[in-house]
Amino acid sequence: MNPASAPETSSFTPETPVGAIVAARPALARVFEKLGIDYCCGGKRPLAELARARGLDPATVLAMLDATVPAGVAEVDAAAMTLAELADHIERTHHEYVKAELPRLVEMADRVARKHAWRDARLKEVAETVTILANEMFSHMAKEERILFPFVRQIEAGAPDGFHCGSIANPIRQMEDEHEFAGRAVARLRALTDGFRPDAEACNTHRALLGGLEEFEADLHRHMHKENNVLFPRALERAARN
Repeated sequence: MNPASAPETSSFTPETPVGAIVAARPALARVFEKLGIDYCCGGKRPLAELARARGLDPATVLAMLDATVPAGVAEVDAAAMTLAELADHIERTHHEYVKAELPRLVEMADRVARKHAWRDARLKEVAETVTILANEMFSHMAKEERILFPFVRQIEAGAPDGFHCGSIANPIRQMEDEHEFAGRAVARLRALTDGFRPDAEACNTHRALLGGLEEFEADLHRHMHKENNVLFPRALERAARN
């Protein structure tokens, strides 16, 4: 989307896809996160549908979007970047964060489960889910860095839509499926931890784990939004023109 033609907040309607809203106004991601509205994997669905699924009035959500004042530090405007710039940004920002953070979360989840599963049996599943998520994310990012993103850069440079994996639509479809898996895993972690809220008996490591998981969820939503709702559609559009 050309930022010059991005809609003003007041022009959003209940039928506007939530991914398009965040693509136009990245700071509004915070509103959706606060309300528990999935704007990454659910980005193609209209605001009204997702709001009602959360028991919210779409008109109220629109009013909240209108009332949101941008934070002091602006969100990155992914729509204003070239495809190569956006791929570079995703690698430098989100991939590097995941590579540093997930091993720490795996270690903490294992430690908390070993020491405290006797009082909360769910902690074993938390540890298992974090480990599965980490393995999937590292495999996913490697495929993006070695296959898809180089293909995106070639497409932007004018290369025809053809590569050893066929059309660029094929790896994009695979990455979107893997995003769905990651989204479900994080949603499961939220459910297993009562919304990442510690109980009165939680130790400091347990509290740090929950805080880290909540931060990871927020970053994952931004990460997948930039790919699902900005990078991938624009790459497909560019490939169709080459």
